[in-house]
Amino acid sequence: MVSDDLLKKLKDMRDGTGERNPSDALLLCEAFKQLAVENEDIKEEVEDMDLTLVQFVWTDVGYKYWVKFGEGQVEYAEGEAEDPSVTMKATSATWAGMGSGEIDATSAYMSGDLQIEGNLQDAIAYGEINGMVGDVLKELGE
Repeated sequence: MVSDDLLKKLKDMRDGTGERNPSDALLLCEAFKQLAVENEDIKEEVEDMDLTLVQFVWTDVGYKYWVKFGEGQVEYAEGEAEDPSVTMKATSATWAGMGSGEIDATSAYMSGDLQIEGNLQDAIAYGEINGMVGDVLKELGE
């Protein structure tokens, strides 16, 4: 089960309380990884998806991390991924706004605040599963 400590940290991030760092994004990745094992709906989605590698870039601070998911697995790490299928770039403020729900990813993309390079379908697939993870985390954190 997703630990209470991790749920608290994620809730604080969502609520905008506490100090924030780009590496906080890895907390969400860890929750995604745990839920892909524990939650039947997310587990099924991850099993049914083709393997996808997404690179994230925080343009104003030079922070990078990646997430690989599909075929029943979820992996993530800081740094640069080798041959990602999609790369998403934004500033810290844009990433934080999308993480808290204040900024819609589609709107950020349309305005140019979120840049997507590579396979747009993979970006959409990540957004959809990330939304599922967010919904489950909200339920667990309430």
